[in-house]
Parts: sequence; C-alpha cells; structure tokens
Amino acid sequence: MAERAATQSFFVRFMRYWLPVLMYVTLILILSAQQNLHPPEQFHFTDKFYHLLEYFGLGVLLARAFRAGRRAVSPMRTLIMAVTLGVLVGVADEIFQSFVPGRSSDIFDVLADATGVLLSQVVFLLSVRE
Repeated sequence: MAERAATQSFFVRFMRYWLPVLMYVTLILILSAQQNLHPPEQFHFTDKFYHLLEYFGLGVLLARAFRAGRRAVSPMRTLIMAVTLGVLVGVADEIFQSFVPGRSSDIFDVLADATGVLLSQVVFLLSVRE
C-alpha cells in the first residue's frame, strides 16, 4: 500500500510539473520542424526576441519542475539545473533545425535562448522564498 502511495505521488508530481515541460519542448520541436518558418517582420531581430520569449517560458516551467521535485533544493541549484537543461534544449533545437529544409542554425539563436532561460531564472530567484 505504501508503494502505491509513493508511486501515485510520483505520478501526480510528474503530471503536474514535468508533463508541462515535455509538452512545451514538444511544441518547440514542432515549430522547429516547420519548413521556411519566419516570424512576421516587425522590427530588427524580431526572431531573437521570439527566441527569448519562447525560452523564458521554458525556463519558468523548468524552475517550477525542479523546485517541486525536491523542496530542499536551494534556489541557486534550481537555477543552475534549469539554465543547463534549457540551454541544452536550445542547442539541440538549433542542431535539429539545421536538418530542416528552409531553416538554418544560428549561434545567436542559442544566445537568445540562453538569455531567455537566464532571465526567467532571475525572476525565479526574486520570487522564491527559502
């Protein structure tokens, strides 16, 4: 009975905190797989702004998931784990895009992704209470 309660609580935590992360990463990959996808040109570096926003959202979800998994984890450790995983997703996304016709891979996109994740972690640090 205790095993079932532990499994159920793991399942509930996974569904509540990690499933949104997986769904968001899936959405990122679906968008990356679109051939010849370009943002509407509204200003210079529009695409970098969208990358920043997209990965800001990922950073929020990652911090939320890492923090929920282990309440004893320090906010700084959560920040490090979220930034590391967020940047790895950004790098993998750019590598994936390099194989999609009509898309290109750009180091500046990775930098915009990393900036978005990092900004979300600053917001996380300012909002968390130990």
